[in-house]
Amino acid sequence: MAVTIRVKNDAPFISEADDDMLVCRCEEVTKGEIRRALHDGLRTFGEVKRFLRCGMGLCQGQTCQRLVLGILSRELGVPIGSLGRVNGRMPVRPVNMEELSKSTENAKGVEDHAL
Repeated sequence: MAVTIRVKNDAPFISEADDDMLVCRCEEVTKGEIRRALHDGLRTFGEVKRFLRCGMGLCQGQTCQRLVLGILSRELGVPIGSLGRVNGRMPVRPVNMEELSKSTENAKGVEDHAL
């Protein structure tokens, strides 16, 4: 098994003019926050997602995933294809508790009729 050793980047973080651009609207994460996280040692979309919550909002990454991958690719100097995709987690979209209770009630009704 290969072991990855990360070394802290001692070079100072250099901000860019568009670092205040909003990348993830759901979680209000800016390009500068993502760049700073990469400068501080994060290397994958999954790490950025867990640290900054990009892709964990209402859209589940449908809006920001490509933008974040583009920033990762540029900052790390690797092709986007090598970064892979992040697997979505359920629920893919918010579910109303009322809808869940209806689903449960319907399932109980089916079980009652089957007996």
